Amino acid sequence: MPTQLQLRHEFSSYRCWVFDCDGVLLNSNAAKTHAFHDVALPFGEDVADTLVSFHIEHGGISRFVKFQHFFSDILKREPEDGEMEHMLDQFSQAAKAQLLSCAKAPHIDYVLQAVAKTGPVYVVSGGMQDELRDVFAQRGLNHHFSAIFGSPDTKDTILERERKNGAMPDPALFIGDAQYDFEVAERFGLDFLFVSDWSEFSDWQNYFQNKSIMTASAISDLLTS
Repeated sequence: MPTQLQLRHEFSSYRCWVFDCDGVLLNSNAAKTHAFHDVALPFGEDVADTLVSFHIEHGGISRFVKFQHFFSDILKREPEDGEMEHMLDQFSQAAKAQLLSCAKAPHIDYVLQAVAKTGPVYVVSGGMQDELRDVFAQRGLNHHFSAIFGSPDTKDTILERERKNGAMPDPALFIGDAQYDFEVAERFGLDFLFVSDWSEFSDWQNYFQNKSIMTASAISDLLTS
């Protein structure tokens, strides 16, 4: 992709950029779905399928919330000593391996270079913050971002904190692939761009039909020649 490509006109006025990770910057949604299934499989196929359904329905929410739901609402019991930690560790190992090897968004470096010319650029993800920072460093992407944020803080907590401290000036755009991404953007006054190619949100067209958002197939759609 030629370096002279620029931001499309409708995006040129933004002064802050917030990117989700899974399904937006990296093609990691399916891998994490498989990881949830595999970690829960020792409890039974039906149990694993139920966790996967919850995970997909609540895209963008941290693994801590999902595994808490796994015990409280699916297994309907408290985890035994060390059981939660063991599952989180298994999931983390599987997820990080996939984050290091999965496809990056097409022309990701060109996109991030273009948006960084207009204002600060952040990752705000449901993934583990330390894990994400290590992955982005190993993949040579960390230099594009003012900061990389993730769990155990929720996206709501992160946006509330960063908006209050002035780190995310208006006008700001949140770029995500899940219903929760849209909801949190709306709560904190960011415009929203839904990225569809790798999303697991199967009903997104109906959900967004009457909502004032923008849509794109991939983040490369931010650019024009």
